[in-house]
Amino acid sequence: TYEVTNSQYVEFLNAKASVSDSNGLFNPEMSTGKDEGLRLGGINRAGSGGAYSYSVYEASGISAGDRPVNYVSFFDAARFANWLTNGQGDGDTETGVYDLTAETVTRDSTAWDNGGVAIASEDEWYKAAYYDPTLNDGAGGYWNHAHQSNSIEAGDANYADANDRAVDVGDYAESAYGTYDQGGNLWEWNDAVSEDTASGDKRNVRGGAYFSTEEELLRTFSFDQLATEEISAVGFRVSSLAPIPEPSAFAVIFGSLSFSFAMVRRKRSR
Repeated sequence: TYEVTNSQYVEFLNAKASVSDSNGLFNPEMSTGKDEGLRLGGINRAGSGGAYSYSVYEASGISAGDRPVNYVSFFDAARFANWLTNGQGDGDTETGVYDLTAETVTRDSTAWDNGGVAIASEDEWYKAAYYDPTLNDGAGGYWNHAHQSNSIEAGDANYADANDRAVDVGDYAESAYGTYDQGGNLWEWNDAVSEDTASGDKRNVRGGAYFSTEEELLRTFSFDQLATEEISAVGFRVSSLAPIPEPSAFAVIFGSLSFSFAMVRRKRSR
């Protein structure tokens, strides 16, 4: 799995939202959203309808390119995954691993099995974050936190307003599977449909954000969010059975993972 960054999403926008943005892939708060004067989004848009261009926000020599993208809905994330599945460039966003014309948008197992790219499922997300095959004398087991520990303190993850916003992917310790920022930084969509609704109106999010409490970073904590919500505290990561053909703007691949295990029980909150 890998966490999608502003640089990667900019490449997506320039490929699929330059003439028009009928699917609302760009949220203006990516460039205007602030908290007490601190800018939270990392993408600029220039031009007008018919000739949009997108770029990573930079100021005082500091780039937001390697920060995780935010202000994205579940459906934005699904379209990004379809775009990767369909070869990027002019690749289709409406079909692929997800059929955006369907009444309920769920992962197509055939497209996935054939090497498609998806929003990480809850099972994939959970195991990538917490599982360590070396625990219990090699039998395997789960840490409570995503940085290979059962406890957490300042410096282990971006939480409790340590930085007041999301920071670059990889600034903190990794999980046993080599993934980053599954504890803190941004909450992340997964493609599990909420048990509270069969329509797909709500999706599960996990991991905590830059302002979250220690409890919210525990593996036992998750909650459901309206799939259309686009807020500063939520991003996403993608996964594939094959190496992920990520956009060229960001060269680091954190690997691809496939898992088969029982669905974990989720703690309800909010």
